[in-house]
Amino acid sequence: MLWAVFTVIAAAAQTARNAMQRELTATLGTVGATHVRFLFGFPFGVLFLLGVLISTHAPLPHPTLAFWPWIMLGSLAQIAATALMLAAMNDRSFVVTIAYIKTEPVQVALFGFVLLGDKVTPLLATAILIATAGVVVMSLKPGAKSGGVWPTVLGLISGGMFGLSAIGYRGAILSLEGANGFVTSATYTLVVGLVLQSILLSAYLMLRDPGVLKAIFRAWRPSLMTGFMGALASQFWFLGFAITSAANVRTLALVEVLFAQGISKFAFKQPTTGREVFGIVLVVLGVALLVWAH
Repeated sequence: MLWAVFTVIAAAAQTARNAMQRELTATLGTVGATHVRFLFGFPFGVLFLLGVLISTHAPLPHPTLAFWPWIMLGSLAQIAATALMLAAMNDRSFVVTIAYIKTEPVQVALFGFVLLGDKVTPLLATAILIATAGVVVMSLKPGAKSGGVWPTVLGLISGGMFGLSAIGYRGAILSLEGANGFVTSATYTLVVGLVLQSILLSAYLMLRDPGVLKAIFRAWRPSLMTGFMGALASQFWFLGFAITSAANVRTLALVEVLFAQGISKFAFKQPTTGREVFGIVLVVLGVALLVWAH
């Protein structure tokens, strides 16, 4: 059950990072706040990799030809997912946006089955459906000011992109050769992904809006912490992907909704409704069923 421990740590770190990025969106814009997670996360990813290599005396893994399509899929899908998530958060509450995104497990189970051949047992499918039903219940609020259909669409597509990203990264980790253990494979994949994302988004901003790059570096203090939390979350996501299917990891990751609920209530002063409480109960039941199945 080591993957479950990794997943819970990743979910907690990612919830904190999401909240930090949301605050940066007001000053840096959607693309700028998205870039912070990768640009300032990259140095920490390198430090993680150096720590692993020094402690294990392991050589760097050898990426195969198959590694590069997988890592590109993971990196590009994650960029798109993060940008869409932040755009949706501009129009919806923090917890409701996270709820829409967390319809991801249904999509990632399908992607994993089609692209990687990951098995979806009846018990896992049941756990996914129960937990996902919980986030849907939390999202449906009759009579509330929803901000329109567009934020909902953004949140759902963001969930799909996060799902594709998870599959891409798991495929990249599994394709590595010469890695001395799953920790090395996961950390190496993290660093390569962050390098690609930092280069791509930096080039985009230099061409389209160089002022945003300057603003990012002026806001280096909050950006540094956001980057660290992003790298920390990704490190533990990747460790989970190296051990078990992305569907297992991303279903257990629905505990992030509980963390988001706490942040929404105490940091953003957004109240919790009875419907949201019922949704949380379903999420907990689904996650408990998943863990029991293993």
